[in-house]
Amino acid sequence: MTDRFHTATAPDRVGRASGHDLRAIAQAMKTAQDTAQQLQPFSSLLTEFDVPAAYAVAALLHKERVREGARPVGRKIGFTNRDMWSRYGVRQPVWAYMYDRTVRTGAQEYVCSIGRFVEPKVEPEIVVHFRSAPPANGDIRAILDCIDWIAHAFEIVQSHFPEWRFQAVDTIVDCALHGTLLVGEPLYVDHPGEDLIGALESLEIELYCGDELRAVGRGSNVLGNPLIAIAHLIHTLAEHPLAVGLEAGEMVTTGTVTTALSIGRDQTWRSQVRGLGLPGLSVRFEA
Repeated sequence: MTDRFHTATAPDRVGRASGHDLRAIAQAMKTAQDTAQQLQPFSSLLTEFDVPAAYAVAALLHKERVREGARPVGRKIGFTNRDMWSRYGVRQPVWAYMYDRTVRTGAQEYVCSIGRFVEPKVEPEIVVHFRSAPPANGDIRAILDCIDWIAHAFEIVQSHFPEWRFQAVDTIVDCALHGTLLVGEPLYVDHPGEDLIGALESLEIELYCGDELRAVGRGSNVLGNPLIAIAHLIHTLAEHPLAVGLEAGEMVTTGTVTTALSIGRDQTWRSQVRGLGLPGLSVRFEA
């Protein structure tokens, strides 16, 4: 691990990313994640640190997480809500693995400790679970045929880069900003049809902090439809040689329906979903 990945760098220290740099970035990122520390964005330290290089680093991190015993359970898609692009200087969705250690299921009310997260925010999302691998062509009707359930979830995202200032490549390295996913009661899909495609697009989620309505979002905010976000992910995975396509048994959280909102300890956030028959969620954040 090199010092330049932990402190601000002078202009004459900026250079191209080498194989050694990618390994050093992976180690620096893992240390920051494990210790809840922050780093200078890697994009500000290395020229030509592009998307393929960032996903190469992510692959190194994923391999290390699995070696430590984490079990992959699915993927997250980040920045599918274009309302967040200009705010965070991002111009494309990103993806990362989720693990059994970062996903919780089986409840409608959660308690979540946020002391292990850095500058955490909450995002209301739609999650799908695949009973069979979706097709490589990314057709949304064919994707829907491979889904056995849909759920509403809260994703807690974080930034290991101060003040949420980064480029897309930095978020790829930082697990697409994934912290944890709190998944609600699933809606099982026995006979999917065009009406469900329309419902996913038009559903509405209200997000409250206590009794205060903080945001309202629609499924169409997620690249037009959460299924379109999945199609984009399938296309992205096919483009990267180090990536593995979606498989049966995986869940995918498709991105925030509203903008991401900052959270604090001793707050209770809840949601109400309209238009899809999904119950709302509640989470209390503790230290």
